[in-house]
Parts: sequence; structure tokens; C-alpha cells
Amino acid sequence: MKHQSRPIVVVKRRKHKGHGGGGGHGSWKIAYADFMTAMMAFFLVMWLISIASPKELTQIADYFRTPLAQAITGGQRIADSESPIPGGGDDVTQQQGEVKKQPNIDELKKRMDDTRLRKLRGDLDQLIEADPKLRALRPHLKIDLVQEGLRIQIIDSQNRPMFKTGSAEVEPYMRDILRAIAPVLNGIQNKISLSGHTDDLPYAGGERGYSNWELSADRANASRRELVVGGLDDGKVLRVVGMAATMRLADQGADAALNRRISLLVLNKKSEEAIVHENAESENQSLSAIEQPGAVPPVTEPTQQQPGTR
Repeated sequence: MKHQSRPIVVVKRRKHKGHGGGGGHGSWKIAYADFMTAMMAFFLVMWLISIASPKELTQIADYFRTPLAQAITGGQRIADSESPIPGGGDDVTQQQGEVKKQPNIDELKKRMDDTRLRKLRGDLDQLIEADPKLRALRPHLKIDLVQEGLRIQIIDSQNRPMFKTGSAEVEPYMRDILRAIAPVLNGIQNKISLSGHTDDLPYAGGERGYSNWELSADRANASRRELVVGGLDDGKVLRVVGMAATMRLADQGADAALNRRISLLVLNKKSEEAIVHENAESENQSLSAIEQPGAVPPVTEPTQQQPGTR
């Protein structure tokens, strides 16, 4: 009996991908993670841009415009070598080639000094705006950053003088200004220089007697006393000078009120050191000692006092 072969039937069953499981359902997580990484990098770049100075932003922009040209001619970089391509030298396993520059300590000190002075200016502006009495006197105050530091000028006017005519007696409104700003000046470690200025009207006795030189110096010192009464720390004032009528603000006649003023200068460190060096005898040598090579400054022997003298 002959055996009949049956056909082989192959059944293919397709698997239906459900929503709750199966391959491919986590692909959105990878895309989301990439998106979050990109957003984090974006905000990091924005934060770095916000804290960069305008000069640094300009340098960065110039670099991305012409990176190779900036590498060759862009001046000082973070390395001392002349190679336009930063690297580790001929042998990257050796500690040679590119050498990082040491931070400029003087430049860092100057930046910190400028930051303190700008903050002081902001504090003074807030103080003036918060006090109605000082806000009314705002036209008499001139505050600006100068090369030597932060300068605060209290300017006279015909209708409201700072001092009694021809004297160093402080008027009440001038006293209010000085005593109000004294505590704010204590918030910064910088020293202060005070200078008094007068108009061109001379005294009857001329330069031989009491003149604008004495008057300007007396007014500057009277301002110093008011600052101390207002709470200014001892030793904060480095210099008090009278300038008479040598430094004019306006050329409007001999009795121009704008020229009668008190200038209070919060010194930066460079200006402070210059004043100390100028006036400290130990820091200066005579020209004869400097001009003679190898010359040693003479040593002065202490003089012995005679009995009964001092």
C-alpha cells in the first residue's frame, strides 16, 4: 500500500505591538534627554556671556569670525609660546611647550578696586533717593568716577551757600550732606582726600594775609570735622588740602558759585600709594644719591638734646 505524503502547512503569527510594552517604546526618552542636555548647554553659554565683560565679548566674537588670524595676531593668549595652535609642544608626554600665564595680580587688584568704587557710587545714589532732604539737594551733588577714584563734589550756589560768606562756618544743609554720607564711606576700605575750592574774589590783604588759600584749607578741614561727627572712622582721611581758585569748574566771572565747592575723593589704591610715596620721607632719595652710581645715602646720627630743651 502506497503511503500518501501530506503537505506541510506553515502558520505565521504576527505579534501585535501593544502600548504598554514591547520594543521601541522608550525612544522618546533618548530624544528628551538629548533635548535637556542641549538646553543645559544653552543656558550655561548664556550665563557665561552675561558675566563676561564687553572687552571679553568682543574678543570672543573676533575669534569666531577669524579664529586663525586671531590666534596669530590677537596679542597675548593664555600661553607664552609663539605657536598659533595651542598644544603641549613637540612631545605631548613632556611638560613643555605651551606655558600658562600667571594671573596679573595688579590687574586683579585694580578690578576689585573699581568694583568697590562702583558699588559705593550705587550706595550713595540709593541714599540720596531714599532721603527726601538729600534728594532736594541733588543739584548740589556731583558724583562721578575719575582716574584717581570716586569723586564727590558738593557745589555752592548763590541761593544756597555751603559756608558763611568769607568764613569756614558750615551751613546746616552742608552739614546734613556730610553727616549723611559719612557712614556709607566707612563701608569701603579706601582712604579719602578732601580739597576745598573758592572763587576768584581776593581778600583785601591779598596773598600776604589771610587769603583764599587759607579759606579753602579751613573749609576742607571743617568738612572733615563734620564727616567725623557723622561717624567717619579715625584714620580714614589721608589728605586735606586747600586749592584756592586754581581749579575752576566754570569760567563765569570772579564770583562764580560753581567754583566754590568741596571735593571729596575716595582714592583708589594706585592714587593712595602715589600720595603716600610723595609725602613719605623714607620712600624718597635725594637726586645726588640717585645720580651717583653706587652711592649710599648718608646716615644721619640722632642729635643729643641739651638739658632743658625739647
